[in-house]
Amino acid sequence: MADAEGETAEGSAERQARMAVKRGTHGGRDVTVAGLAVKEPRQARRPDHSSLDDSQVVQHALDGDRRAFTELVDRYHGRLLNFVYRTIGDRERAEDLVQETFVRVYRHLQRFDQTKKFSTWIYTIASNLAKNELRNRSRNPLVLFQTIRRNWEADHRPLEWEDNTYRPDDLFRQRHLREMVERAVARLPEHHRIVFVLREMEGKTYEEIAEITRCNLGTVKSRLNRARNNFARIIAPMLE
Repeated sequence: MADAEGETAEGSAERQARMAVKRGTHGGRDVTVAGLAVKEPRQARRPDHSSLDDSQVVQHALDGDRRAFTELVDRYHGRLLNFVYRTIGDRERAEDLVQETFVRVYRHLQRFDQTKKFSTWIYTIASNLAKNELRNRSRNPLVLFQTIRRNWEADHRPLEWEDNTYRPDDLFRQRHLREMVERAVARLPEHHRIVFVLREMEGKTYEEIAEITRCNLGTVKSRLNRARNNFARIIAPMLE
């Protein structure tokens, strides 16, 4: 039921979450309202949460500290964007899905089991949104790869192997190798690609991947082993 202002409680939560994402991704100083940059009042600027762990920051957010939620955005926005981007291959859509992830986190934060890791919970939400996106597309690997090549800019490559001390020909070889890796990853089946990206690119543990994907540990290890073998099979001809 809408209130006197015509806004539902759910709509209000979504608006506040989206504001927090904007605040977090712009350094917490300027807030965008109706397309205009507005300076935050000095007294409204967030306290320092950087020394707190995730569970403490979550508790602050649950206690009504809006700046605590902005801290969570600061900590996870970039990491989630990289993860979703690598999974679906479309940067603009990845931005939308990451924002939707934070909206859902904000809306359901009180349901979070604080005996669990917050990182696992938020990655699970992002992973589910990414999987739904892939299912809705019904794209084959070739089309997905073409999307990746069109959208992935050099500054946003998932594997940062460049060294400025290398000679130009070394850098060319590094970029070529990186492109081949990205191409091979894009051709993995969805359920293999997700565990591969989480383990090999995000550095998640098997236990974390099991929670994120809602699979048992044996299934995670089996899928990861098949993903690695499939990756090696795909990339081998490229290296010849």
